[in-house]
Amino acid sequence: MIELSFRVEQGDFTLDIAERLNGRVTALVGPSGSGKTTVLDAIAGLRTPVRGTIAIGSHVVFSSETRLDLAPHRRHVGYVPQDVALFPHMNVRRNVLYGRRGEKLRLETVVSMLEVGGLLDRGVTMLSGGERQRVALARALMSSPDVLLLDEPLAAVDRDLRWRILPYLEKVRDELAVPIVYVTHDRDEARRIADHVLVLDRGRTARSGPPSAVLSSAP
Repeated sequence: MIELSFRVEQGDFTLDIAERLNGRVTALVGPSGSGKTTVLDAIAGLRTPVRGTIAIGSHVVFSSETRLDLAPHRRHVGYVPQDVALFPHMNVRRNVLYGRRGEKLRLETVVSMLEVGGLLDRGVTMLSGGERQRVALARALMSSPDVLLLDEPLAAVDRDLRWRILPYLEKVRDELAVPIVYVTHDRDEARRIADHVLVLDRGRTARSGPPSAVLSSAP
């Protein structure tokens, strides 16, 4: 369970959210500028709320009441941003192992699940878009996260490639006990990957519930 009850202020924009996320995959959908990435950044510790609480399971990572604000590296969060942010001076193996924490997941397990074994000695500049996404996901998983944050992970690839990458995300969802918060603009993608959908609009929750009930009227 992920508890989100906080307020973030960014210039003229304010995000107010009060939700408990219990699903394996919660998709955040809504128009551009509605606050989806801001939610991920707040969970990851990259943006600081002006007040509220953020908890990942029983692990409170932010509380304005107790003045608790854990640094990003102490939050046990795996984050794949839109630009995937792989290190170009490292090969795939070093990228995947960067930030490795604990033995919750073995390299062999992650490599097999995402089928990146043949890429480990390759430079990241030699990777296709789909390969870069899988390597970024492998790197996030190797940090043994308590929650996985994916910010439009398939937005930069064409639709045919998107449907080839989705099965890898489904394997992560189905085989690992790691809750996922997944930002997307694609309703079909959200229907396929998520069991809960949170619709944001202008920094507020417009609707929340299962995809079949929520997406038919999402803005």
